[in-house]
Amino acid sequence: MESRVRYAEIRPYVVPETLAELAGPAAGVVALPTLLDWTPKRVYDLSDDVDLRMLYETVIREALHAGELRAFLDPILLSAVWQRLWLPPRARLMWEGRFPELVRRAA
Repeated sequence: MESRVRYAEIRPYVVPETLAELAGPAAGVVALPTLLDWTPKRVYDLSDDVDLRMLYETVIREALHAGELRAFLDPILLSAVWQRLWLPPRARLMWEGRFPELVRRAA
């Protein structure tokens, strides 16, 4: 039987060295560049839980370098929504492997 490898299982995901380096906005409206979000949505209101989660999911999935993570993610907001984010399993494992406190904070 042939086993198939899914792209989400091999694609590169970026993880910052520390959560403290994340310096994204904690409030307001954020417009993502087309390189991160090529959908018609692209603008997210951080006071709206659905928008916040969509923005964080998109940035974590699509960032190609740590600078993109630093520009759009806030460590406090990330910790608050972490367990409710819909992420590729490999991306979640990579982040939780480096930052086990994300799992502990949600518990």
